[in-house]
Amino acid sequence: MITPDVLFALGLTLFAGLSTGIGSMMAFFSKKFNPNFLSGALGFSAGVMIYVSLVEIFFKAKDALTVTLGEKGGYWVTVVSFFAGMALIALIDNLVPSFENPHEIKNIDEAGYTDETDRKKLLRMGMFSALAIAIHNFPEGLATFMGALKDPALGVSIAVAIAIHNIPEGIAVSVPVYYATKSRRKALWLSVLSGFSEPVGAILGYFILRAIFNDTLFGVIFAAVAGIMVYISLDELLPTAEEYGKHHIAIGGVIGGMVVMALSLLLFA
Repeated sequence: MITPDVLFALGLTLFAGLSTGIGSMMAFFSKKFNPNFLSGALGFSAGVMIYVSLVEIFFKAKDALTVTLGEKGGYWVTVVSFFAGMALIALIDNLVPSFENPHEIKNIDEAGYTDETDRKKLLRMGMFSALAIAIHNFPEGLATFMGALKDPALGVSIAVAIAIHNIPEGIAVSVPVYYATKSRRKALWLSVLSGFSEPVGAILGYFILRAIFNDTLFGVIFAAVAGIMVYISLDELLPTAEEYGKHHIAIGGVIGGMVVMALSLLLFA
């Protein structure tokens, strides 16, 4: 039976996933590529994800695991799961070539793509970016969904953090597809479709794991997701932010993201 709590959790996951479409529309309505804006936005996204991961998600996972495994055992499993999440996302990133990696955002406006071969490369880049984003978003959707079931306020915080992170990923999908096809509709549709993996991950996780869902499983998944989010921030978002803008713009974005997330956690506490 689908309860209101399940519908609320699914709605949050859908919101987080479909935010890739926001990034797509931002790219379309922007008259000129603005590297400083992108730098600040990526830094902001990194700040949000780092803060919520290390301040909220990690300790929620630890609290859940200490209930069943004890103080020391729970802490150990939390730390191991955290770094296991980092290892998982590092493996996924290594399996995706950098040219098609959704985190490797490129300045398409200055790339000079003109002939048919280049357009095919762009389309391939967009398609693989969409696939890679779908793979990245699957565990994030599961985490958002389970977090909302466990604690609605925590679910909102995770959904906001992931939604902000997904906006530049939507740009990474839509821009190369648009320049390859000259179709905003195709670019937007593919960008939105890549975000659907989050609610799909939530639904599959719910039906597969609900029979065995407990504090231990919740803690392990959450600690792993915290590791995933920190890895993405440190390995992809911050270096890209530094590449496209001035150092202080990127760091200002990081601090701004942390402040916003801290305030949101205080308001929803």
